[in-house]
Amino acid sequence: QVQLVESGGGLVQPGGSLRLSCATSRSIFSMYTMSWYRQAPGKQRELVAQFNSGGSTNYADSVKGRFTISGDNAKNTVYLQMNNLKPEDTAVYYCNANSNYFRADYWGQGTQVTISS
Repeated sequence: QVQLVESGGGLVQPGGSLRLSCATSRSIFSMYTMSWYRQAPGKQRELVAQFNSGGSTNYADSVKGRFTISGDNAKNTVYLQMNNLKPEDTAVYYCNANSNYFRADYWGQGTQVTISS
């Protein structure tokens, strides 16, 4: 079992920055694909960014060049650095750990990000 705990959300003005954190209960980066998803009111949950056990990253087109996903193995923490934030980035952001090998899929509780002037 893996627990994921997100933090770092909040209210930011357009053009601002936030860094989200996802603390994992144990070291899993070498075995799981780590992802950030988001869900805005009335919309489906969508993939924002991810990195796999090989270190390859993938981003949604809407956040390319503005968001960066990274992981700190020593701290068992995944980060999502979000720059030049836009009102359309407003959503609940969720951390996800997925492994086809272990047939496991874990989610955090989510953290609210609101972009508004």
